[in-house]
Amino acid sequence: MGLIYRLLTEDDTSAFCHKVSAALAQGWSLHGSPSYAFDAANGVMRCAQAVTKEVEADYHPEMKLGQQ
Repeated sequence: MGLIYRLLTEDDTSAFCHKVSAALAQGWSLHGSPSYAFDAANGVMRCAQAVTKEVEADYHPEMKLGQQ
């Protein structure tokens, strides 16, 4: 059994909330506080939230984390 980590990012729109909500519905847990920063290259605010999940398999770099 292993613990895997993802960092979800998105522009500051409802799409970010939906992305985090979908991860929670799939069994991921929030890890730490969300981050919020200005993306000067694109002129938008961006959000980030780390999530973790315990899985039955051992971690390997080829894992598709979003499919776990």
